[in-house]
Amino acid sequence: MTNPPLPSPRTGPVVPDRFAGRTAIVTGASRGIGLGIARRLLAEGASVLITARGQEGLDAALADLDAPGRVVAVAGKSDDEDHQRETVDRAESEFGPVDFLVNNTGINPVFGRTVDLDLSAARKIAEVNTLGTLAWTQKVYHSGLGERGGAVVNIASIAGLAPSPGIGWYGSTKALVMRLTQELAVEVGPAVRVNAIAPGVVKTRFAEALYDGREEAMSAALPAGRLGVPDDIAGPTAFLLSDDAHWITGQTLVVDGGAHMVGAGLQG
Repeated sequence: MTNPPLPSPRTGPVVPDRFAGRTAIVTGASRGIGLGIARRLLAEGASVLITARGQEGLDAALADLDAPGRVVAVAGKSDDEDHQRETVDRAESEFGPVDFLVNNTGINPVFGRTVDLDLSAARKIAEVNTLGTLAWTQKVYHSGLGERGGAVVNIASIAGLAPSPGIGWYGSTKALVMRLTQELAVEVGPAVRVNAIAPGVVKTRFAEALYDGREEAMSAALPAGRLGVPDDIAGPTAFLLSDDAHWITGQTLVVDGGAHMVGAGLQG
């Protein structure tokens, strides 16, 4: 008896012009999940500003997206306030007022027990993953989003839903992102909706250490039968930003192929 083939990823239907005339900022978008989200928003009519730390990576992303006149990039450190202001100003000058913000930037440069974690590394991870999420939201909100209305999606992780050996501090920062999502939703509604997505393991360079050499076994443990790809997060993000989700706010949508449901322990 042979094992059934693993299912192949399928991209959900694009809704043309759903975001026509809208402006979005996507952080951490030179590759992986952020790039996938930017591509989906462009396909659905938005104008998009992407950010990341390195100009070279952003140049490659712009070439990949191939949407001249509707996508620009600003390089800088995500937790740098000057970079945040420059990005919002550039988006407004290029495309008009910002309607959507996707807080995708996240770092995890360490692996090991939280009790042994170097505190300087812990501070940096928290600065980028949690304070960065708050700071970007503040910048966009006070630039006029609060008056115009719009939506924010924060990319969290299922590592924030339960203990995550080896990446416990990263998971803790993502748990705070989910809690922050609720707090912000209460504060800025009804004009602005704020939701989060908690991905499982998605096949990106960022998560490669989690699945390298183990993809088949990890996939077999999932009800969905495979690990994620960036498009699996891009589609739900577009939905949460859209008017189809106009009565959804303060929620965290778990998108993990069923990992958390069956206790597979696959943190992304």
